[in-house]
Amino acid sequence: MSRDPTMNGVYGELCAARYLREKGYRLRTANFRCRMGEIDIVAEKDGTLVFAEVKTRSVGAIVSAAESVGREKQKRLSLTAAQYMKLRRMQKPSRFDVLEVYLDEDGEVREIRHIADAFDSRF
Repeated sequence: MSRDPTMNGVYGELCAARYLREKGYRLRTANFRCRMGEIDIVAEKDGTLVFAEVKTRSVGAIVSAAESVGREKQKRLSLTAAQYMKLRRMQKPSRFDVLEVYLDEDGEVREIRHIADAFDSRF
């Protein structure tokens, strides 16, 4: 039985979090929100803070997941990450990753693509 399509984003984020844990990342928080925006996953590995945007797509999507993280979205993510670090009084190396979660016809994960250091945070 296929999953409710409106829940694909949530399911994709859960799968991406599990993927990161399996790759040795320590998850710090999920769905951090502030007035600037939201970050899907904040994780850490090897002393680097990783702000991850998760994009979930079904088979036949016209635009790739990574392509949907345009300049405006990147700017909001950068501002949100700065607020996260300010609130926690953190000064660590950081980067922005995009995790593309592709679902098959039944709504199950077909593939996860992890694009590390997907964009430059300086605007």
